[in-house]
Amino acid sequence: MSKRDYYDVLGVSKGASKDEIKKAYRKLSKKYHPDINKEADADEKFKEVKEAYEVLSDDQKRAHYDQFGHTDPNQGFGGGDFGGGFGGFEDIFNTFFGGGGGRRRDPNAPRQGADLQYTMTLSFEEAVFGKETTIEVPREETCDTCKGSGAKPGTKVDTCGHCHGSGQLNVEQNTPFGRIVNRRVCPYCSGTGKEIKEKCKTCAGSGSVKKRQKINVKVPAGVDDGQQLRVAGKGEPGVNGGPAGDLYIVFHIRSHEFFERDGDDIYCEMPITFVQTALGDEIEVPTVHGKVKLKIPAGTQTGTRFRLKGKGVPNVRGYGTGDQHVIVKVVTPTKLTEKQKQLLREFADVSGQSPLGDHEESFFSKVKRAFKGE
Repeated sequence: MSKRDYYDVLGVSKGASKDEIKKAYRKLSKKYHPDINKEADADEKFKEVKEAYEVLSDDQKRAHYDQFGHTDPNQGFGGGDFGGGFGGFEDIFNTFFGGGGGRRRDPNAPRQGADLQYTMTLSFEEAVFGKETTIEVPREETCDTCKGSGAKPGTKVDTCGHCHGSGQLNVEQNTPFGRIVNRRVCPYCSGTGKEIKEKCKTCAGSGSVKKRQKINVKVPAGVDDGQQLRVAGKGEPGVNGGPAGDLYIVFHIRSHEFFERDGDDIYCEMPITFVQTALGDEIEVPTVHGKVKLKIPAGTQTGTRFRLKGKGVPNVRGYGTGDQHVIVKVVTPTKLTEKQKQLLREFADVSGQSPLGDHEESFFSKVKRAFKGE
């Protein structure tokens, strides 16, 4: 029995939106739910509605359905299964050519080893200036006992008697086109083409053991959080004489209590007093390169930014050095002596400003007038 069109099942048009499809599904699923609808075919209709919604609510599945309908292009001719494990186009390809587009991999051919990743944590200063260090990386090494053969010392590695060293077996299958030979990975040697009767006790026949290797690393100046360094040839060893993989070191930079970094620039906040901002001053500012003098002009406002050229982070690719940006913040004293308060009052009088109390009174008076509409 052929399946109904999914759009007809939900009662929507082919151009229906996701919301329309969802609303239709909710309505029909409630209508045909077996716990509510006791009709004989309610269960089948509920399953049909659910299947239609699962396809049409998924963009990829819906596009596939709009193009091919209920016919699955991956199920051979018309979606049939002719037996013997013979199915879609992928199986046809494997049947005629042994899989992988007909390319047969030699189990004894040299292969590059796998890459490794190592996370290194650096302090703020170490990231700025770089460092040389030694790390220990766990990786596979050639077994010293069997010299990588996997066989017990004094014994030999035989050629697999099932695949005769090819790493693959020919499997015959009956298909609609006749009897066809299919090439598969040899299950007896796992595709290696070798048979080890007495395995090395150190490596259990694998030919390699896990060891911690010490590697000297030169961290470049200016490396930033999340960046990585490639160390060629320090990954897993190659197979059958192939080259080793690479080691990728990913850097994590700890935050600093005073400095903040943005690219090659460094930012910091410097507290200064009201007197320094009013009269001007020369202050000492810490940088990662050492302390420097910074001139604060008279009348400087809080939040003003000053730039210290070349006091930032060296560019990791060698394109100069960033700057340090100093943002001054006026610190208001929390405790004043009576004499200090009197001097501030005198300053307010001289400058034509009301004392603090008068200012507060004036402020609240303005608020009252605003409510009265004066």
